[in-house]
Amino acid sequence: MTPDEVELAGSAHESIGRCLDRVRAVTISVTDDNGNLPPIEVPVAALQFIGEMLGAMSQGKAVTVMSDDREMTTAEAARFLNVSRQFVVRVMEAGSIPFRQAGAHRLADFEDLARYRRQMAVRQEGALEQLADDAQELGLDY
Repeated sequence: MTPDEVELAGSAHESIGRCLDRVRAVTISVTDDNGNLPPIEVPVAALQFIGEMLGAMSQGKAVTVMSDDREMTTAEAARFLNVSRQFVVRVMEAGSIPFRQAGAHRLADFEDLARYRRQMAVRQEGALEQLADDAQELGLDY
C-alpha cells in the first residue's frame, strides 16, 4: 500500500468508529465521480468488520478475507501462523492441529488453525510475563 492509501484507510477507520459509537442501524454512501450511486444499508456487524480491516490497513498490515470453513495446506497454514511448514507438520503429527490426508497433502480447517494461533498467542503472552517476572526477581532493569 502507498502512504496515501495507508492514511486514507486510517481516516476511514476513524470515521467508521465514530459512526458505530452513535448508531445501531447504518447506511453508508459510496459514490462514483458523478455521485449517482444510492446509499447502501449495511448491517452493523459488516461495518465493524470493514472498520477492523481498515484499521489493519492503516497500520500497513496485509488483510486476507476467507471463509472459516476453508481448508489449508501445510504451506498455507505456515504462512497464516508465521512459522515454517515443517513446524506445522510436526504440530499436526503431534495432534495439536487436527488434519486430514488428501493424497500426499495434509489439510487443516481454517477454524482449527485460528484456534491454534489464539492458543499460541496465550502461551507467548504467558512466557513473556514469566520472563518479565524473572528479570524483576533478578533485579534486571529493562
